[in-house]
Amino acid sequence: MEEEQIRVVKIIVIGVILWGVSFILTRRIFSSYSFDFSNRLLSTVHATVAVTLATFSVQDWSCPVCPRASKPSPQQMKYKQMDTMAFSLSYMIYDLICCQFDQVISMDNAVHHFVSILGFVAGFAYQKSGSEIIATLWIAEISSPFYHLREILKEIGYRDTSVNLAADVCFATIFTLARIVCGPFLVYVSLTADNPIFIKAMGSGLQLVSIFWFYKIFGMMRYKLFKKPKSNKKAT
Repeated sequence: MEEEQIRVVKIIVIGVILWGVSFILTRRIFSSYSFDFSNRLLSTVHATVAVTLATFSVQDWSCPVCPRASKPSPQQMKYKQMDTMAFSLSYMIYDLICCQFDQVISMDNAVHHFVSILGFVAGFAYQKSGSEIIATLWIAEISSPFYHLREILKEIGYRDTSVNLAADVCFATIFTLARIVCGPFLVYVSLTADNPIFIKAMGSGLQLVSIFWFYKIFGMMRYKLFKKPKSNKKAT
């Protein structure tokens, strides 16, 4: 187990460094675009890889959050459940630091990252609840590629187009299904299982953040789908 812990620490440290170097290289390649543009490209990469790794580490799709409140099973160890958590933790640490250098600091995004980091650290510290944390990672990141795509499209000149609207609709739909439909079930599973109180608190906190974001997303989609078209008539 000590070797596994050393391996996890190495992945986190090396991961933070690689994410930082990747961002610097991305900024150089896409120097004509904004700081946020480069960061979103890396965020999309993380979300795609994290969801893929989390999917592979599910032991039984008839019970995706099994075994509950326990150490990783042999099947989960085979697909490196701990490595998946370490990979995402390294990204969360990088992104939390990186966002502080942007001109616009998002408080809700910072809270989300802080809570996520604490959740991963708690999972490593207690050496349990891996199934719940991996399921949370899957739910949290499944909509992220579309979230970043909609902003990337705006920056490359596709603002207020049907392509951008399609990305908005995909993001809002997947976010709602994952965070608002599946999310509460996962929180219920975590609260009713024999998880440490800290793990339960982190899961509940992330669900509250999701509800807050859902409120903002609902307002955005209502505006985009039902806004009145601009009139071309000149005022007389």
